[in-house]
Amino acid sequence: MNDIAVLGAGMHPWGKWGRSFVSYGTAAARAALADAGLEWSDIGSVVGADTMRCGYPGYVAGATFAQALGWQGARVTSVYAACASGAQAIGTARAQILAGLADVVLVVGADSTPKGFFAPAGGERPGDPDWLRFRLLGATNPAYFALYARRRMALYGDTAEDFARVKVKNAAAGALNPLARYRARVTAEEVAASAVVADPLRLLDICATSDGGAALVLSSMEFARRHGHPAPVRVRAVSTVSPTYPKAVLDLPDIATDSAAAVDPAPHTFRASIARAAYEEAGIGPEDLSLAEVYDLSTALELEWYEDIGLCPPGEGAKLLRDGATALGGRLPVNTSGGLGSFGEAVPAQAIAQVCELTRQLRGTAGDRQVPGARVGITANQGLFGHGSAVVAVR
Repeated sequence: MNDIAVLGAGMHPWGKWGRSFVSYGTAAARAALADAGLEWSDIGSVVGADTMRCGYPGYVAGATFAQALGWQGARVTSVYAACASGAQAIGTARAQILAGLADVVLVVGADSTPKGFFAPAGGERPGDPDWLRFRLLGATNPAYFALYARRRMALYGDTAEDFARVKVKNAAAGALNPLARYRARVTAEEVAASAVVADPLRLLDICATSDGGAALVLSSMEFARRHGHPAPVRVRAVSTVSPTYPKAVLDLPDIATDSAAAVDPAPHTFRASIARAAYEEAGIGPEDLSLAEVYDLSTALELEWYEDIGLCPPGEGAKLLRDGATALGGRLPVNTSGGLGSFGEAVPAQAIAQVCELTRQLRGTAGDRQVPGARVGITANQGLFGHGSAVVAVR
């Protein structure tokens, strides 16, 4: 096993605070260091997950956070993989630890987002697929969330009421999480009464854009034992795989893809392959899970993730939800943190925040959200441009 230890987990609460992403990231970093019982001077490496909307410092997040905490000579690395940036940062930290380049690594992601949906950066960039989907199709993020929802309705018979149930479930969990931005329970009737944003999705079906930060202190198992952590939560697998040819299901911002006319599609979709790679590396299967944190950009997309991470066969995600299996107290709770529906999207931080939630659950310190006897958890999300993101943590 190539396990590494999670010594500390820290977050800055999500919201719209109007400050620099640096302040959120440094607050999360200090919280993670305190949780680990370590000093900033103990850190041998910093891996920062980049943000692309906050000016030049966002492109060099590792050095930006190291400078904010006080230069002390640690090596620095910065990564960018859209929504998968946090998982790539964790994967980079793990590689450094397993290679013996650092005993203990600080991973940080934070963002300060614009009001409303994400818009393209300025300038003319016809070679940028994200720029093209805004300019050629006018397809904001909610537009392609809605396309996925319509696809589920057409293929599997999912309904708007099923999507609303996801929001109700996640809002109930978020109401118990002091770090969440939205901490009010929601009824299905309130979801149905909210404004239509991109049919069939309504305002309460779609995650907000938020400010926030998350950080982890990761170490070798030997370092953990020497510093008073004999049985820490462990990261057992990190999956950052890319799609395989041919990619038969379109994912915006890609508005064209390779042809499947002459080659049969792969047996699994891209998102399903992300989780499969994590399971294979960890030596576990979905039947071993205690909980999961998945990227609910929309309520409909959460149902897709149930199937992609192997909780049920394709088309049965809504049934799993209706049966109560994925709610707190259910057979396999999903998004015990409250998910993006309760937090909103702070892109570089969210995959790290997912592991923070697994850490609390596996330690048994999640309070009213606690999953009894939690031993194994998985995170899953997808970064645009073909970035996989899944982490398996065990106790």
